[in-house]
Amino acid sequence: MSAHPTSDLNDVVHQRHRLGILTIAAESKRVEFGYLKDALELTGGNLSRHITVLNDAGLVDIEKGYEGKRPKTWVAITDAGRTALAAEIAALRALLAKHDQ
Repeated sequence: MSAHPTSDLNDVVHQRHRLGILTIAAESKRVEFGYLKDALELTGGNLSRHITVLNDAGLVDIEKGYEGKRPKTWVAITDAGRTALAAEIAALRALLAKHDQ
């Protein structure tokens, strides 16, 4: 008997805000912190914590710099992040397929 599809869900990735960060970051080369904050309707502190968890897991890179005189933070998904996101989507698809049977 095979394991239930939920056993393939990654606790780091599956949390809804972190999943949102990864999916948005996967759509472009990098994404600005303020855009993520607005798109996911998070406070700066909450978003920062989720990005730190993803960064510590090697799923995103963080780049700090300036745009003009304004400090900016950008987030980019790593290859490991893309792999983890693809695995999460595959697990969700397997769960849906099992449910639809």
